[in-house]
Amino acid sequence: MSIDRRNVLRLLGAGSALTLPSATIARQAPARVRFVHGVASGDPAQDGAVIWTRATAEEGFAGDIALRWHVATAPDASPVAGGEVWARAAADHTAKVEVASLRPGAEYHYWFEAADGTRSPTGRFRTLPAGAVDQVVLAVASCQLYPGGLFNAYADMAALPRLDAVVHLGDYIYEYGEAGYGAEIGERLGRLPDPPHEIVTLADYRRRHAQVKSDPDLQAAHARAAFICVWDDHEVTNDGWIGGAQNHQPETEGDWAGRKAVAMQAYFEWMPIRDPDPLRAHEAIFRSFEFGDLATLAMVETRLLARDRQVAPKGELPQADRVEAVLAERDRPERELLGRGQSEWLEGVLAASVEAGKPWQVIGNQVVMARVAGPDLEASLGAEAYAAMRARMPEQFRARIDEALVGYRAGVPFNLDSWDGYPHARERLYDLFARAGARPLVLSGDSHAAWSNNLHDTAGRLTGIEVGCTAISSPSYGSILPGIGRALAAANEEVVFCDQDNKGYALVTLTPDAMRAEHVAVSTVLERPFDRRITARHHASAKGGPLRHVNA
Repeated sequence: MSIDRRNVLRLLGAGSALTLPSATIARQAPARVRFVHGVASGDPAQDGAVIWTRATAEEGFAGDIALRWHVATAPDASPVAGGEVWARAAADHTAKVEVASLRPGAEYHYWFEAADGTRSPTGRFRTLPAGAVDQVVLAVASCQLYPGGLFNAYADMAALPRLDAVVHLGDYIYEYGEAGYGAEIGERLGRLPDPPHEIVTLADYRRRHAQVKSDPDLQAAHARAAFICVWDDHEVTNDGWIGGAQNHQPETEGDWAGRKAVAMQAYFEWMPIRDPDPLRAHEAIFRSFEFGDLATLAMVETRLLARDRQVAPKGELPQADRVEAVLAERDRPERELLGRGQSEWLEGVLAASVEAGKPWQVIGNQVVMARVAGPDLEASLGAEAYAAMRARMPEQFRARIDEALVGYRAGVPFNLDSWDGYPHARERLYDLFARAGARPLVLSGDSHAAWSNNLHDTAGRLTGIEVGCTAISSPSYGSILPGIGRALAAANEEVVFCDQDNKGYALVTLTPDAMRAEHVAVSTVLERPFDRRITARHHASAKGGPLRHVNA
C-alpha cells in the first residue's frame, strides 16, 4: 500500500483527528471526562462536515484521551456513522473528525462519548445540498467580545426554526486583558477575560478560546448549525497585517511571526474548521462552499496573508498635519488586501459559479467594502446641536471627534482598516467581478454595525451588494454617539442602512429569485431576558439591481 505524503502531513497537522483501532480505547481513559466546552460542527460539504469537541479530564491528567463519535439522522436514532478519535494533549485535548459519506442536503445529529460512558451534548448540522435548491438560510455573525456583554444574539440564533449554516466573519476572541477593551462591562457582569493579561503565548490563546467556548449561548448556537468561519484581527491582535499589528510590540511581546503562529495553532485546535493544507501557508484559509444550483460561498482572507499596513489604525484618524501624507499613502496603487494568488483563486470560483448558472455568488469577507465617508456632524446637526452633543460626550472623546472632523472634511474615510483604506485594491476586485461575470453579495463583519450597501466602481457601475452584520456584543461608535449610523447613511450614497447602536446578527435568505436580508437586534447584552426585533429588511433580485428597503 502506498502512503501519500500529503495525507500523512494532514494527519500530523495541528488539531488533526487521529482515528484509532477500538482496542486502544480502554488503555487511554482518565478517571472522568467532561465536555464542558460543548460540541461544534463546521465546514459542511455535500457528504459531511467537521465535528469538534474538547475533552476535559481531572486535573493533572496529561495524556491523550480516547473518544468515540457518532452521527445519526435524529438525536435518538441509531448512528449511521461513527468511530474513534483522540483528543490529543498536543492539541489542548481538542478533537476533530471530518465526517464523510453522508447524504447531501440532509440534517444530521452528532455526539461524542468518553470511555467512562460520559456523553457530550448533541449537536446538529446540515450537509450542503446538491442539485435543485429552493432556499438557503444563513446567519452572519462577528465580533463577540466576551467582557462586552452577554451572547444573547446566539441564544436567539439557536432558536431559529431554519438555519443552514452560520457564517462567522471573525473576532471570535479578543486579545485584550482585564484592563482593556470592554473591561467596565466585563467587571459588572463577572465576565472579565481569562487569562487576565493580554494574550501572547500559545497557552494564553488556548485559555481565551476555552473561556469564550464556555459560554452556554455560544455553545447552543454551535450545536444548532455548522459554522463556516474565517478569522479577522483579534484572533491574533488588533489591526493585524502581513508584517505586524497595531497592538503588537516586538520589544515586549516577541517576534510577530511567532505570535501569529501560536494564535493560528490555537484557532485551528479550537474551531470547527478543516485543518490547514500543509502545502500552503496556514494564513491561506480562503475556501469555497457550493449550495447546490443556488449559490456559491467564497470565504476570503483579508488580514494576515497579503494585507499591507494600515495608513492609520482603526479609530485613530490622523492629526491635521498628517492628513495629506496619509491620503497620499492610501492612494498608492500597489497597496493590497487579497494578494495575487487569492485573487486568481476567487476569480476562478466566481466564474465557475456563473458558468454553472447559479444565481448567487456570495463572498464572506471580514471588513466593510462600501465607500463610507466620515460624517460632518457639525454640518448635519448644526453648530448649536453639535456643540450640545459634544458637551455631553466623555472628556477623552472630545479631542478625538474634533480631529475626526478635520480628517473627514479633508477626505479621510470613516475606517482606514476597511476596504476604504485600500481603494485601488478594491477597484481591482471590482474588475475581477466584471471579468467573472458576477455581481456578488458581499457579507462583512468587523465594524460592530449593521449595514446594507450598494457597491459601485469608480465609473459608477453597480458591482455588487453588501450586507454587514453588527456585533454579537462588542461596543460600537453608537455607544458614544447614538444615531451615528443614520448620519452615515445620510452622508453616503452607497449606504442604504447603517445601525451603530444595536447588537445582534444578520439573517440572509437566498432563493432562485431574490435575496432577503434581515438585521436582527437584541434589546440588551447586559441582562436576561431580552427581546428581539428586526431593525431593517432589505431585498435584492437575483436578476441584478440594488438593495432596496422592505417595509414588511
